[in-house]
Amino acid sequence: DILFSLYSENITPRHWSQMARRVAEHIRRGAEGVVVAHGTDTMGYTAAALSFSLRGLPCPVILVGSQRSSDRPSSDAALNLIGAVTAAVKAPFAEVVVAMHEDTSDRTVLLHRGTKVRKCHTSGRWAFRSVNSKPLARVVEGRVEMILDDYRPRGEGELRVLDRFEERVSLLKFHPGFNPSLIDWLVDEGYRGIVLEGTGLGHVGRYCYDALRRAIREGVLVFMTSQCIWGRVNMNVYDTGRDLLAIGVVPLEDMLPETALVKLMWVLGQTDDPEEAVRLMRENIAHEISPRTGYGVSFVG
Repeated sequence: DILFSLYSENITPRHWSQMARRVAEHIRRGAEGVVVAHGTDTMGYTAAALSFSLRGLPCPVILVGSQRSSDRPSSDAALNLIGAVTAAVKAPFAEVVVAMHEDTSDRTVLLHRGTKVRKCHTSGRWAFRSVNSKPLARVVEGRVEMILDDYRPRGEGELRVLDRFEERVSLLKFHPGFNPSLIDWLVDEGYRGIVLEGTGLGHVGRYCYDALRRAIREGVLVFMTSQCIWGRVNMNVYDTGRDLLAIGVVPLEDMLPETALVKLMWVLGQTDDPEEAVRLMRENIAHEISPRTGYGVSFVG
């Protein structure tokens, strides 16, 4: 079943909606697991989109790709695909995950939750890592070994497809010399939401305050994530963070910036009520927010 044939950098939220509907069609026709082949560059975004838009999943949905094409001796395509199909058939969970090589060997595939995964290397076969969480499971020698025991089990609930995404949302990475007029431009263009990728615990320069005040005053929802890979936002530690809270910027705990962008697109596709949108953004819907974030960094399960 070929839905699209295109490089993943060309995938848009409209494609996410079509993928969600097609996955749901297969499940409603009796599929007990679905495998979605996808280019690796934006696979994390799509995994997050399907995690939010497919509610009440009764079976696993596995996204899979390869870092190296199948005509190369070092290709990871075969093992990744075998691992994905094995997970679709045998995994005890009903969640959206990404299936990719665990390390440089050709032995194991990790299953990463769709809201906690990031491509962390441009070409390494082990490029996909779970951030602020362990992987959900591992596929080894035809078996699915669970790493986490908190998961949605197969067969529960009724599938619902909430596939509307608001595209007037932007992810802005703060940096020294950041021009606040970028925020003003988004407001002028009618954008409804902004996700900031701030420094450290969730900061931007004071010279951005006026633009942020204007955005929030005009009804734009503004959220804060961190450009650090690991850890979580805490805007109560320094006065910059407290200033931003007073302005109305909403912190998003340890949510990945990419996941926050996708979630805000999805949330604003479901509601026009700003208070409800903020509530949904702060609610842990698909394991996108970890209850606690430790100081250790785990590169494997």
